[in-house]
Amino acid sequence: MTIFKTIHAAITAAVEDLQKSGELTLKSVPNFVVEPPREAGHGDLATNAAMMLAKTAGKPPRAIAEILKPKLEKIPDIASVEIADPGFINLRLKNDVWLNELKEILKSGIAYGNSTVGKKEKVNVEFVSANPTGPMHAGHVRGAVIGDTLCNLMAKGGYTVTREYYFNDGGAQVDVLARTAHLRYRETLGETIAEIPEGLYPGEYMKDVGQALAHSFGKKLLGKLESEWMQPVRQFAVEYMMAMIREDLALIGIKHDVFTNEREIVEHGLLDKVFKILEDKDLVYTGILPPPKGKEMEDWEPVPLTLFRSSKFGDSSDRPLKKRDGTWAYVMPDIAYHYDKIQRGFTLLINVWGKDHGAYKDRIAPAVTVFSEGKARLVIVFNSIVKLFKNGEPVKLSKRSGNLITLREMVEQVGAGAVRFYMLTRTPDSELDFDFAKVVEQTRDNPVFYVQYAHARCSSIMRHAAELFPAAELAPEALAAADAHAIDSEDELGLIKFLANWPRVVEAAAVAQEPHRIAFYLMELAAVFHSLWHKGNDDASLRFIVPGDKNLTRARLVLIKSVQTVIASGLSVMGCEPVEEMRNDKPAA
Repeated sequence: MTIFKTIHAAITAAVEDLQKSGELTLKSVPNFVVEPPREAGHGDLATNAAMMLAKTAGKPPRAIAEILKPKLEKIPDIASVEIADPGFINLRLKNDVWLNELKEILKSGIAYGNSTVGKKEKVNVEFVSANPTGPMHAGHVRGAVIGDTLCNLMAKGGYTVTREYYFNDGGAQVDVLARTAHLRYRETLGETIAEIPEGLYPGEYMKDVGQALAHSFGKKLLGKLESEWMQPVRQFAVEYMMAMIREDLALIGIKHDVFTNEREIVEHGLLDKVFKILEDKDLVYTGILPPPKGKEMEDWEPVPLTLFRSSKFGDSSDRPLKKRDGTWAYVMPDIAYHYDKIQRGFTLLINVWGKDHGAYKDRIAPAVTVFSEGKARLVIVFNSIVKLFKNGEPVKLSKRSGNLITLREMVEQVGAGAVRFYMLTRTPDSELDFDFAKVVEQTRDNPVFYVQYAHARCSSIMRHAAELFPAAELAPEALAAADAHAIDSEDELGLIKFLANWPRVVEAAAVAQEPHRIAFYLMELAAVFHSLWHKGNDDASLRFIVPGDKNLTRARLVLIKSVQTVIASGLSVMGCEPVEEMRNDKPAA
C-alpha cells in the first residue's frame, strides 16, 4: 500500500470514529483525496476531506477540519497537522515514513509502483492498424509507441491487456499493392520497367516483393490475365507486407498479441449478425437524413436509407448502415469488429487513432453501448502528426518508402529507445517536432539524454562505491536493510518524496489512459536528481560518497539505488532500456 493510500485509510478510520462517537453525523463517508500539496512549503500531503464532508455533515469545512485535527495528530506516521482556509488539511509526515519507502523501493525493484487499481479488467488496445501496403513509417510510429506504452502502463496498473492490430486486406489499396508487386515481379524476370505508373506504389521496398514473388512462383504468373494472377499475388503480397510490418515494429520492441483483418470479419458473416441484432432491438429503420450541416451539397438528394437509431445513444444523428445501392456502409465492418471484441470478453476497448479520425468515435460508441448493454466502454486516444527535421530543416523523402521516412530509418539514425521516449514527450493530441540531431544531442535540453544521464550517473556512483564496499553490501537487498537515518537534509528528503509519488503517478496515468505522464514524471525526477548532484559539486559534504564517513555514504547509496530503480521502472513502462554509461558514440536511449 502506498503512503497516500495508507494515510487515506487512516483519515477514513478517524472520520468513522468521529461518526461513532457522535461528533459528526454522516450518511456516508464521501470520496476525498490525499495528494501532494500544490506548494511544497505547505507540507508533505494535503487532503480535502473536510471540504467533502461539509455538505453531508451540515458544518462548515473549517469546523470539520478542527474536529478532525486532534484525531489526525494521533496517527503514528503524522508529525504535524495544519489547517488552511477554507478547510484544507496539510500534513507533515515523520522522516521514518519516507526512509521506509526507500526500503520498499529496493525490495520491489522495477516492480515498485505495480498496482491493482485495474482489478484485472480485460482491456483491448488496438493500435497501429495500418493497411499492409508498405513499411512502417514516421506517420505510424507515434501511435505505435503510444499504444504499446499504454499497454505496458495498464498492465502495471493491474489490468489484463491484449494488444491488437486491425487491418483491411481486401480493399482497393491492396489491389494496388498486388498490381505493383506483379509489375516488380515482371521486372525481376527481365522485363524493362521505365517508370512506375501513377497510382502504384513507387517505393524501393516493392522490388523485394517482386523478387520474393519470382522466387516463389517462378514464371508461372507471366502472360496471364489480371483476373488469373490477382488473387495469389494479393495474398502473397499481404503476407509479405505483414511479415515486414511485424519486423519493423519489433525494432522498437512492439509485438501484438492478435491480428484481425476486415476481410475475415466480413467473410464470417458478422455484418449480417450485428445488423440482425440491431433489427431485433428495433434500432433499424428506413428514413431520410437531413443534408450535412454547414456544407452546401448541390447534388444532395433526399434518398431513403437504412438507418441505425444511434442518436438514442449519444450520437449527433442516426447513421446509415447501408448505402443507397443497398451495400454495406463504410462504418459497418468497424461496428462488427467492435462487436467481436465485446464477444471476446473485453469491457474496456481502447483505440489509438490519428487525430483526423476525431468524429469517428460517435459512430462506433453507440453500437458498443448496445452490444455490451452498457457494460463496455470505448476510449479513443487521438495522436497528432509528427514533423521530421534534421538540424532544423524538414525531412520528408525516403528512398525505401518512396515518400516518408521509415521506422527502420529512424531507428538506424537515433536508436529504438530514443524514438520511443521522444514520442511521449508531448501530449498525444499535440503536434510533435522530431529533430534527428536534437534527439541524440547530449544536453539537458534533450529529455531523452537528461533522463538516461540520471540513470547513468546513479550507475557511476554505484561503481565508485564498489571501491569502498564489498559487492554484497551494495546489493539491493542489503541496501534495503541498511540504516538510512543519516539522510536528513531537506533536498534529500524532497527527492525521496518525489520517488514515493511514482505509484500514484502509475495509477493516475493508467486510469486516465495517459502514457505521456510517465515521460513527464521521469523528466521531472531527473531534474530533481541532477539538481542534488550539482549541489555536491559545490559542497563536498553533500556528495553521495563521503570519504571517511561510511554510514552517511551507505545511507546515501540507499537513496541513489532507489533513484536508479524508479527511473528503470519508468523506462520499462516506456519500453526503453536504461543506460549504465553515457558515451558520445552511443544513442542516448
